[in-house]
Amino acid sequence: MLISSITMLAFFPFYSFLLKKTIIRFSLDGKRTIFGAMNITKEIFRLAIPNIISNVTVPLMGLVSTAIAGRIGDSALSIGSLAIGVSIFNFLYWNTSFIRMGTSGLTAQAFGRGDFHETTLLFLRSMLVCVIVGVVVLLLQYPFGKIAVRVMNGNEIVSSYFFTRIWAVPAGIALYGIYGWLIGMQNAVLPMTISIFVNLVHVLFSFLFAFGMDMGIRGIALASVVAQWSGLLLSLVLIFLFYHRKFKRVTLSEVVDSKSIRLFFRINTDIIIRTFCLCLVYTFFTAASARMEDKNALAMNTMLLQLFTLFSYMNDGFAYASEALVGRFVGARDLSTLRLCIKHCFVWSFATAFIAILLYVVYGNELMQLFVSEGEQSNALVLQAMDYIWWIVAIPLISAIPFLLDGIMTGATLTKIMRDSMLLSTTLFFVIFYLFKDELGNNAIWLGFASYMVIRGVCQLWMSHGLKSVFDKAR
Repeated sequence: MLISSITMLAFFPFYSFLLKKTIIRFSLDGKRTIFGAMNITKEIFRLAIPNIISNVTVPLMGLVSTAIAGRIGDSALSIGSLAIGVSIFNFLYWNTSFIRMGTSGLTAQAFGRGDFHETTLLFLRSMLVCVIVGVVVLLLQYPFGKIAVRVMNGNEIVSSYFFTRIWAVPAGIALYGIYGWLIGMQNAVLPMTISIFVNLVHVLFSFLFAFGMDMGIRGIALASVVAQWSGLLLSLVLIFLFYHRKFKRVTLSEVVDSKSIRLFFRINTDIIIRTFCLCLVYTFFTAASARMEDKNALAMNTMLLQLFTLFSYMNDGFAYASEALVGRFVGARDLSTLRLCIKHCFVWSFATAFIAILLYVVYGNELMQLFVSEGEQSNALVLQAMDYIWWIVAIPLISAIPFLLDGIMTGATLTKIMRDSMLLSTTLFFVIFYLFKDELGNNAIWLGFASYMVIRGVCQLWMSHGLKSVFDKAR
């Protein structure tokens, strides 16, 4: 608790100074805005709430899959094999999420300009990139799968899971592109609908294949294939029904225009580097926890990170909303409304952070108990983990800013700032961990993680000159 409190006190001056400069900028423009405060709030929640619901379905599906695996043969072996298989695909999907982020910002700006010819081109370019990436993954599945299973110390069950589920990847990547395009088009309801549908299909067919057809873990993988391709089919049908009048006639030469393709890949290259750093930090966090002298460190940190993930799913809803709205107002050159939008996004992000903090302070012990079974050993683990709960209490407040700024920078397509801030903060994470790991033990991981979050936010505010770079794009 002492170390986390000192960390907050040390970092607070950085945030307060930079945020003060940023907030002052919100009041520099005296023009009347298109939207009032109430309408901006409605727009933010119209986009944020469906995204939060979509996000929440992800861990719920994971819980169901884990529960199914725990009832197949040797529970520990099944759950462990599923966890390794899922982590491999998480790494793969995270590193293709650039398609969603790159598509949403450009589409939102074109939507803001009322340029539906460009939104049509962006949809087709996104789908073209998804097809190419999906085909490459399938062609490289054998060497990638063998290496991944070996690196993760997997077994035959993991191998069977991987080579079954790999056929879902092209559809999963295409859904990323579709989600990004829909968010750019200011529509969060269709992504939510598709996400809920995909997860329900996955759960239904997991039961059918795993138990009804006695396929075990491979059945859960096959359920992913059915769910992802079903979701892709549904999404294409919904897009046709809701947007066929918005699509414009385009030529192949326009879709593969070299200048536009270079811009698309320049933005996506920055996001790829940023996402790789993100994966590196989270993967190393788990690996370092497993190597701690305290054998309970991995279990404790996993439970604590689950609590942090709960907050990140809520806050990401507002980050996605900022992607769509910032891109929209940048494209429309509506500076006044852009300022108002960002101001309100900050307010709601901090409100979400304070709700999470209150939840952790009041119900931290009860939440930790959800992850363990009854017994003296489990109770002792929870008590030990509670010694670190103050990191989870502190981190929502310092991570709300970088989460939201990622959305703002994506909407404004200032991806170089995202890339450079992530590179610096990732470097700092490793430096702090290795400097203090002998003296602080498990606290060194959390100190590095907290520093990583703060520096991401500080660097993005500093590199954008207190968001002046964002506002300049709307002038």
